[in-house]
Amino acid sequence: MLARIKAWFRWLVRSGQISNNPAADLELPSVPYRQLPHVLSHAEIESILALADIDSAEGLRDRTLLEVLYATGIRRREATLTVFGVDHGRGTLFVRQGKGRKDQVVPLGERALAWLRRYLDDVRSVWGVDAENRWLFLTRTGTPMPADSVSELARRYVKRAGIGKSGACHAFRHAAATAMLENGADLRYIQALLGHSTVKTTEIYTHVSIEALKAVHAATHPGARLKRRKGEET
Repeated sequence: MLARIKAWFRWLVRSGQISNNPAADLELPSVPYRQLPHVLSHAEIESILALADIDSAEGLRDRTLLEVLYATGIRRREATLTVFGVDHGRGTLFVRQGKGRKDQVVPLGERALAWLRRYLDDVRSVWGVDAENRWLFLTRTGTPMPADSVSELARRYVKRAGIGKSGACHAFRHAAATAMLENGADLRYIQALLGHSTVKTTEIYTHVSIEALKAVHAATHPGARLKRRKGEET
């Protein structure tokens, strides 16, 4: 609420309606970062992806969309993409006007790119009959999938997997960041992928990966395990 008040008074000053900003010295309280609940593992993500019926047009579109969400970590509103945003040669995706109205280029990865090619050839070329239609993910009628529909689609697949965890588009985003961190990615690269303005926001994922850190610690630290006496069970 304070942030909105500060923004409103800044606008009043810029528009010349007031000369001084009475909210300039308002200090915003620091909000503690919360740990991410129920982060999906890579195995759970794979089980969700496998649910899509890729022999049907809708299923192939769904699988492709979920693959892109997992590969890039984009937000649901950023999933309203255009066909021109896919750079097949470089294997990247252009996200226009994401959070904070920032443009961003993110890597797709070979697998997501392969699914995109299949979707474009077998599904979108049939659904997007209008040559002026530039949207990437479409409904069967050729209209672009709105952000709410993308979110509902992801939520439905997570629920169908029966893994006892909830989530939608952000579940794939969190899973991508956590998997990369646990596999050795530098936090700065994860920050760049997710489009965070500061690394402080990205640091929340270090709390999630503690289980992986504990496993590595137990396997590699010479003082991590109790030494057993001779004759004791190990």
